[in-house]
Amino acid sequence: MRGRRPPGESDYNPAGTPFRRRHNRVPMDYAKQIKEIGRGAKGARSLSRDDARALFGDMLDGRVPPLQLGAIVIALRVKSESLDELLGFQDALRERVTRIDAPGGMRTVVLPTYNGARRRPNLMPLVALLLARAGVPVLIHGRFDFDSRADPFALLRELDMPMATDAAHAAALLSERRIACIGVDALAPGLDALLSLRPQLGVRNSAHSMTKMIDPLPGRSVRVVPVTHPEYLERMSHFLREDGGRSILMRGTEGEAYANPARRPVMTGFVDGREERLFEQEDGEPLGSPEPAIVADMNARVVLDMYEGRAAVPAPLADQVTACIRLARER
Repeated sequence: MRGRRPPGESDYNPAGTPFRRRHNRVPMDYAKQIKEIGRGAKGARSLSRDDARALFGDMLDGRVPPLQLGAIVIALRVKSESLDELLGFQDALRERVTRIDAPGGMRTVVLPTYNGARRRPNLMPLVALLLARAGVPVLIHGRFDFDSRADPFALLRELDMPMATDAAHAAALLSERRIACIGVDALAPGLDALLSLRPQLGVRNSAHSMTKMIDPLPGRSVRVVPVTHPEYLERMSHFLREDGGRSILMRGTEGEAYANPARRPVMTGFVDGREERLFEQEDGEPLGSPEPAIVADMNARVVLDMYEGRAAVPAPLADQVTACIRLARER
């Protein structure tokens, strides 16, 4: 009958298509949760890790009605997520991210790409190419929906970097070519749907923070976690100590997962809860005026010139590659 949903499917989804329900349980009282987190930056209270896990799980599964979903994401944006909330969100996300079989040898470096280039060429693919040449497999995952930035996926296509259609395809590419690119919609459809709210609401939400924490190869990965603002470094440090696994935390360039080519940022490594400073911040001048080569074909030439030796690889990127290789080695 027209209008009926198949049994077990959710009524709501920000992207407009239903998700499969994963649990049969009593629905959450979303109004109660909004009352806790929606009292403003000073009056709001944070959710427990268990409540955050349940709430974000419902958000990922498309259970939350649209009006309440909008209230939740704005309330969290105003309040800012606590450590327990981030850990709870990660618990929910980990249950839903599609796993990718890791190739043998060194761990796979995971690079998120969700911002693209705005003022200067995107050198994230250069990091991937240099790692792959050193024998380190690299998984690039992302999504792009900005009107005012250059699409990183257009750049990846220009560089002939292989796009995977699903997890099995990504695993095959990692084994055969040492590089695989995949859209977040193939790894976590619910997360992709939450990311799609940004153009509608005008601001980012908690899903944008969680995309950088995706680990489709648990136990066999090194996540590169780029942050955009200095105040997030401390919060993410606490998170990565608690979350475990192997990661490198640093300030990204324009939100992308590569070091500022003009001035090396602090790079901190995390191995199973242990924190270690890999590189200190470098003194130097910030990046200057905008550079023109951000369109895909021009940006690709910049990357290939550095990769093939016609131009020098900036020292901060060489240091980032060194840090990734160190953590990718089996120990």
